[in-house]
Amino acid sequence: MPPKTDRRARRTKAQLRAGLAKLMQKKSIKEITVKELVEEVDINRSTFYLHYTDIYNMLSTIEEELLEEIRQTIHDHPVSPFNESSFPFIEDIFKILEENKDICSALLGENGDIAFLHRIENLISIHSLNVLRETFPETIEDLKYSYSFCLSGCIGLVKTWLTSDTNETPQYMAELTFRLMMNALRQMYPERG
Repeated sequence: MPPKTDRRARRTKAQLRAGLAKLMQKKSIKEITVKELVEEVDINRSTFYLHYTDIYNMLSTIEEELLEEIRQTIHDHPVSPFNESSFPFIEDIFKILEENKDICSALLGENGDIAFLHRIENLISIHSLNVLRETFPETIEDLKYSYSFCLSGCIGLVKTWLTSDTNETPQYMAELTFRLMMNALRQMYPERG
């Protein structure tokens, strides 16, 4: 019997998450109430409180789950020089984003949580800067600028992908991101190209 309860709880949380994402497309988290959310997804208010204490607790839980997936992906892809071996890491990040497209789009949108974006940036930065230091050891001084340039471009690319109605796959987006980053790095460090 417990698997049914777990399945039911997962389904309820998924409904709540989808409802929250939908509401966040229209308004900030400060303006969303539990009453409004449960009406949006057609569940009892008491069911909401079985899983979360309030809207902020729900958002925090969702963000932490996403960050944990990213941490696991970073763990699964140890630091290595930035070359084709980096591609699976980029692809796995896009898979996480696709699996969580509705909530990620909301979190990165105009009513999203900028602090969440900064937490993702910090997680990925630690990993990526180590890779870049290993790949371009002679240019340590310029790495912060190169990395900032690439990161800003990647964030813009991700936001566009998440909010567009096109059907590009995570693999396609990872390939595009990888090509753009490699081209940028080759331009910045032609001696390595």
